[in-house]
Amino acid sequence: MTRPAIQLYTLRNVDRPFTELLELVADAGFEGVEFAFRVADEDPDDVVEALNETELAVAGAHVEIDELEDEFAETVTRYEKLTADDIVVPWLDREHFASHEAIDEAVERLEFLDAELDEHGMEFHYHNHDHEYVDLNGETGFDAFLDQTEFHVELDLGLALAAGDDPVARLRQLGERSDLVHLKDYDVDAGESVPVGEGDLDLDGVSDAVAENDSDWLIYEYPGEDPLETLDEAAETVRDLC
Repeated sequence: MTRPAIQLYTLRNVDRPFTELLELVADAGFEGVEFAFRVADEDPDDVVEALNETELAVAGAHVEIDELEDEFAETVTRYEKLTADDIVVPWLDREHFASHEAIDEAVERLEFLDAELDEHGMEFHYHNHDHEYVDLNGETGFDAFLDQTEFHVELDLGLALAAGDDPVARLRQLGERSDLVHLKDYDVDAGESVPVGEGDLDLDGVSDAVAENDSDWLIYEYPGEDPLETLDEAAETVRDLC
């Protein structure tokens, strides 16, 4: 059954202690959190204590590829302490999708990390943006990337929509590869992310697709200003979609 979570990047500019952010998230009605950035500077024991107190689960962690490649053992140890079993590479520069040869090299790096994390009982995921959709002689770089890989993909629905993709059809294509799904809404005409429910994302279609795929987490993200103003409403929306 799919559960509602939030990507903590949403609250990146909220000037409160990290443990208080977890309390806000739990009070809003989310069941899980996906880590990014700030958690690396926190005491893991304090974070785990706050997770236990709020009864929040960990829906994954965004970890830069350089951190995984250059400090693999330390990084794995950190996220094991944080009970994060799903590790997501959130970004590869657009140069890695500029040609089939570049994609081949990127896939080799990611598949190596996939195998290494698997040995530690962790699941590897790649999170898309919109620059993967570059045209490569009639097919997109993202399609070529997906055709060459079998590891999980955390589809960012809003960025897929921004790239001209059909996010619901893409979710269905990914099937069991889509354990983690980023719920980010997008206004196509305005060309910007918006609070969930205010954009062009087919929410009913998303709900049906994550149910069909038996995705583990539907993870809300909003990169705009004043995320606390819409936090409770967003949590209710995500819960309704799960």
